Amino acid sequence: MLSQISASLSHTSSLTATTVFSFRPSLTSKFRLYPFNSPKRRFSAAASMDRSSSPVAAASVDSISEDLKNQRLENKNCAVDGVRNAMNSDNITQNRVKLKLEELKWDHSFVRELPGDPRSDSIPREVLHSCYTKVYPSAEVDNPQLVAWSDSVAELLDLDPKEFERPDFPQIFSAAAPLVGVLPYAQCYGGHQFGMWAGQLGDGRAITLGEILNSSCHRWELQLKGAGKTPYSRFADGLAVLRSSIREFLCSEAMHFLGIPTTRALCLVATGKYVTRDMFYDGNPKDEPGAIVCRVAQSFLRFGSYQIHASRGKDDLALVRTLADYTIRHHFPHLENLSKSDSLSFSTGEGDDSVVDLTSNKYVAWAVEVAERTASLVAKWQGVGFTHGVLNTDNMSVLGLTIDYGPFGFLDAFDPSYTPNTTDLPGRRYCFANQPDIGLWNVAQFATTLSAAQLINEKESNYAMERYGTKFMDEYQAIMTKKLGLSKYNKQLISDLLKNMAVDKVDYTNFFRLLSNIKADPSIQDDELLIPLKAVLLDIGKERKDAWTSWVKSYIQELSANGISDEERKRSMDSVNPRYILRNYLCQSAIDAAELGDFEEVRRLLKVMAQPYDEQPGMEKYARLPPAWAYRPGVCMLSCSS
Repeated sequence: MLSQISASLSHTSSLTATTVFSFRPSLTSKFRLYPFNSPKRRFSAAASMDRSSSPVAAASVDSISEDLKNQRLENKNCAVDGVRNAMNSDNITQNRVKLKLEELKWDHSFVRELPGDPRSDSIPREVLHSCYTKVYPSAEVDNPQLVAWSDSVAELLDLDPKEFERPDFPQIFSAAAPLVGVLPYAQCYGGHQFGMWAGQLGDGRAITLGEILNSSCHRWELQLKGAGKTPYSRFADGLAVLRSSIREFLCSEAMHFLGIPTTRALCLVATGKYVTRDMFYDGNPKDEPGAIVCRVAQSFLRFGSYQIHASRGKDDLALVRTLADYTIRHHFPHLENLSKSDSLSFSTGEGDDSVVDLTSNKYVAWAVEVAERTASLVAKWQGVGFTHGVLNTDNMSVLGLTIDYGPFGFLDAFDPSYTPNTTDLPGRRYCFANQPDIGLWNVAQFATTLSAAQLINEKESNYAMERYGTKFMDEYQAIMTKKLGLSKYNKQLISDLLKNMAVDKVDYTNFFRLLSNIKADPSIQDDELLIPLKAVLLDIGKERKDAWTSWVKSYIQELSANGISDEERKRSMDSVNPRYILRNYLCQSAIDAAELGDFEEVRRLLKVMAQPYDEQPGMEKYARLPPAWAYRPGVCMLSCSS
């Protein structure tokens, strides 16, 4: 089943990928999926992968998660209502309160409700039977400075933006000065790294301060990354450098404004101390400026948070259930006390024993929602050309957020085999084209963990993976249809486009932005068809020019049948095809200036990335193609520790 879904995902997401992974688990059960109360709608798993004939504009993306939320019983307390709306936290009221740091409303549900390490030292060790270790930040600082901050994130927390102006703000968020109400801890988790089980990992350089409940009862976890050693630091120092911290801060915010689920970043502080790093693992370490970034998310729970306990056998299997119950209670409350509904019962074969009823087992409903959120996230990455670079299971959020920004990269020239991670180069496991497949593989590991804890059975596990495949296909096809301004998905047209882009190494972002300038006019002469795209179709010969001319003709023919005006289509396309993305060379320019003490470029880049779909007159240089120096090591590609 996994390999069947995976093969279809690889084909559709990249349309040029040929990699077949040898590490897929063997799941041989084959089943047919259809709504329990509608036998006429039965269809096979393979058939569900192809939605090319469905008008995207006429039907919303199929999602069981939405059905589950609609089935939820009435909430009876503020905290649950707040979590329910947390994903819509940008709908901020005009009268939101503005608090000082000392007035923030702290809560510590993770520490209060889950078992913790009886020790509180930071000596590296195996931490058993525990979800966390209480540990205080220990990074040394020397006149720390505030590099950048996010007013948008401050609003989520009810924090008055004027607090960023406080003289002691850099000391507080480098942990050199106390912050009232915090209860710091490091989370215990494990994970598969590059397909191999790595055992205990955990927060090796990130320390959670606690959770803030804002005036709308939304729960936000604050975490300092680079704040010092924890029991999970292994042989590392628990610190972070300014270079990687700038990248994480900027990309967290850039992804949010692109409309992609992500952890956020409140602020970035330079510690004033130096940290030794061997960026290329070549035996040439150097001292770099240190930094601490304050990350913010509803939760930093990962697939590996559950895997670690399942991996330790029967003594810790109960912890999987305990942690799952905590997660559902605080982050998936709509799955508690579901009412019986035929629309949420599904057959995976013949007979009553093959029925998966999401309302009778909250854990399978949860597994399905995690799978769907993950699929939706990966589809959005593919849409904007984002490559995460390190899709280990410990870097997969159970909330469907982009998490842990290391050697990430946005596509410049379209190359399905692109990986921004030098550690990934031998096999390119985590390259752009493989991300949908890897997402499925990781969901399979998560489902296996729940099965080991006897929270779900095999058919329920398989069904969650089936939902991943269906959800990804629906989302991806809808995204690509909108990017091209079409009224329905056209598989052949999009396949031919991506093949042409790969052959000529066309800039992914700029191409789709310029594509909205094409007119739906079949009478345009052949020698004029490519004029709107001349800025991205560089150095192509006659053969390639003919290939592009042929494609544009087919595209115009498809547009002509839409009945949508050029102006309306351009507005729609420009709203989903960004003008600005956080290219690695832009990050590097900001890093170079910041390492010399000039933080203005970091702040300017943040401002530009906050409006990625707007033209922003005067900011055109931030949409330029990468210069030649951008392809040097350390800019276009980085290591895992970067």
